[in-house]
Amino acid sequence: MSATAPAPPSRTAATRDPLLDNAKFLAIILVVSGHLVEDLRDVPAAHALYFFVYLFHMPLFIVVSGYLSRNFTFSAGKARKLISGLAVPYVIFEVAYSLPRYFLYGKLDISLMDPYYLTWFLMSLFLWRLSTPVWQQLRWPLMIAVALSLLSGTSALPDELSMNRTFGLLPFYVLGLMLTPAHLDLLRRRWATVAGWVVLAAGLAGAFALHRVVPTEWIRWRHANLQIGVDDLTGTAIRVALLAAGGLLVMAFLAVTPTRRMWFSGLGAATMYAYLLHGFVVKVTERFPHQLVNPAGVAAMIALGVVVATVLCTPPVRRLFKWAVEPDISWAFTKLRRPEARVTTRVVKRRRGRHAGSAEPERPAAPAITSERSSAHI
Repeated sequence: MSATAPAPPSRTAATRDPLLDNAKFLAIILVVSGHLVEDLRDVPAAHALYFFVYLFHMPLFIVVSGYLSRNFTFSAGKARKLISGLAVPYVIFEVAYSLPRYFLYGKLDISLMDPYYLTWFLMSLFLWRLSTPVWQQLRWPLMIAVALSLLSGTSALPDELSMNRTFGLLPFYVLGLMLTPAHLDLLRRRWATVAGWVVLAAGLAGAFALHRVVPTEWIRWRHANLQIGVDDLTGTAIRVALLAAGGLLVMAFLAVTPTRRMWFSGLGAATMYAYLLHGFVVKVTERFPHQLVNPAGVAAMIALGVVVATVLCTPPVRRLFKWAVEPDISWAFTKLRRPEARVTTRVVKRRRGRHAGSAEPERPAAPAITSERSSAHI
């Protein structure tokens, strides 16, 4: 008898891509360090670095979020994850970040519709993810998203639901939805890595050349064109340039990011902890800005950012704050019925209806066949 080759082992869980985890960890270092040097921008180098980082650090997170949301549907399981992973943490941290204002300034102002400080990202990501099925049905989703982003700059949108940032940064989320593993494979090529370093170097040089010319509000995506002080034609041109620069820098950053597992790859899976928690560290350092407004202080804050971002992604911190960042609220949901049970019930009812009134004895219903492949990707 001829021996048959053993079947390859089945994949029971989706394998994490080290490229994305590495990129998220390096990006959260940029986010934390950027916030820590924000009050030190009287130092020219700090202002230029701040401008450069803000061109693409949040767009990078948004692109990766879009890429990882490609399979989002309105199924019960996905909806529950949306509530427990974004909506509930949003409420918790909206309240948590409002408490220091109360203790320091005697002002308690909580508005769940108007995101405060870092929580805007949770609100915007919640809305972007809800819109995912819509973008996947359109023929030119990125073009439409860019048009909406540019149009949002022509109107003073309300602060509720973080509308300016939600619409302004929308193209980066849609770009992530359009990316495929084949696109990421292109970024792993040697030529892409070299091109990535060239683009990042050019972007850094451009930031040092233009950081005093371009108002900081442009890279924050918080206000309309007129609020920043330009007419809509000029503002639209600037927004097109910022979208193009952000997208190019995001691709360049991904191209230079290590593609193999690194010591920090596991930490990249927990960047939401660092994002939501580092704001409390920033609020403390904001009370000592004058002693740090010098090159040495900037270097110290950048180093502190690396340490804080790393520590906040570690397992001990995750265990300590899991209740806030990844709360288990399964008790608040009804019990999910198994898809197999629903399919079997429908088959049995259909066959019973077909044989009702017939003298012929009813045959037992055949076992329902479900697609494990499709359910595994929900």
